Amino acid sequence: MANSLSAVMPKILARGLLALREQAVMPRLVNADYSNDAARKGDTIDVPLPSAVTVSDVTPSNTAPAPADTTPAVAQISLNQWKKAGFHLTDREMLEIDAEESFVPMQMAEAVRALANAVNASVHAEYAGIYGIVGTPGTTPFGGDVGSATAARKLLNKQLAPRSDRRGVLDFDAEANALALPQFSDAEKIGSSSVKIDGEIGRKFGIDWVADDGVVTHVAGTASDAGSFTVTTSAIAAAGANTVSIKTNTGSPTLVAGDVVSFAGHDQTYVVTAGATLTGGGVAVAIAPALRAGVANAAAVTVRASHVVNLAFHRDAFALAMRPLSAGMADLALGNRILAMTDAQTGLSLRLEVSRQYKQTVWEFDVLWGVKLVRPELAVRIAG
Repeated sequence: MANSLSAVMPKILARGLLALREQAVMPRLVNADYSNDAARKGDTIDVPLPSAVTVSDVTPSNTAPAPADTTPAVAQISLNQWKKAGFHLTDREMLEIDAEESFVPMQMAEAVRALANAVNASVHAEYAGIYGIVGTPGTTPFGGDVGSATAARKLLNKQLAPRSDRRGVLDFDAEANALALPQFSDAEKIGSSSVKIDGEIGRKFGIDWVADDGVVTHVAGTASDAGSFTVTTSAIAAAGANTVSIKTNTGSPTLVAGDVVSFAGHDQTYVVTAGATLTGGGVAVAIAPALRAGVANAAAVTVRASHVVNLAFHRDAFALAMRPLSAGMADLALGNRILAMTDAQTGLSLRLEVSRQYKQTVWEFDVLWGVKLVRPELAVRIAG
């Protein structure tokens, strides 16, 4: 048994890793950490962020000027997600794995699918910090034209997102609408029949579009319902402020983290970073980014309603760190066999542990990762 396990474990792990690569949509689209260094849950990964650089005039001189100091920011990602999924293998399945290079047992595939869904969900959950938004809440995008794609591209351009490595992630309803558009699928318009043959949108308007069943819905606070909200007289918000005092004219409506608001007087949208209950006297509401321009006294406030959070983003908007688990004490457990592997193409890491219990053998995959929205200016919600 020991020899057969040693032979079959690398094959099981490699096929599990391949299946994880195919099913984990978001990890393939975002900026991933490719280090092979082992880690434990709770470790942190530093992700450097660029700082603004200013240009200056060149003045010839016999001495060189002192270079300007730069202090790059750092975003820390905590490896706080550690998930496992177990499965069972019969003796026959083990023989087939050993003999047939493409064979993947159903329960093993389901275990990988569960882990892929967990990783996908953790990336989608970071949407709450994205303040850019296009589309109409409650209306599925691409319902008759390509305006959702061009609007998302326009806003990414305005937010200075790099032109390369742009991704679009849609739920299945939005994808179905997009696939039906002639501008996305007709061979005479795009020069290829691949969309109608393969059912994949592909690259359109400088964005690589994919569909994912993990797209989330943002449930807005009750302040998004009918009502009248204004900036309070006692707190006129100036440019650069991170809080704005907002009052309500009726009831006690709520704002929740992830709500998108805008103020009369300029077209920038902002995201609420902490929940609040509005009052007639006004409540300080934390927002991001900082106000780009001052908000006038009694300016009207618009709160976006609940919406499906389809996304368009540059890969550097999100940072995903997935590391192979360190050996720790698990390797010392009698009767256990542990093997870890990292996919060189995607950076995804997977560990397989085989443990012998009373009259049964348990197989488990586990993964360790952390994710963070590190550059929200490089992402846009396409509301649906």
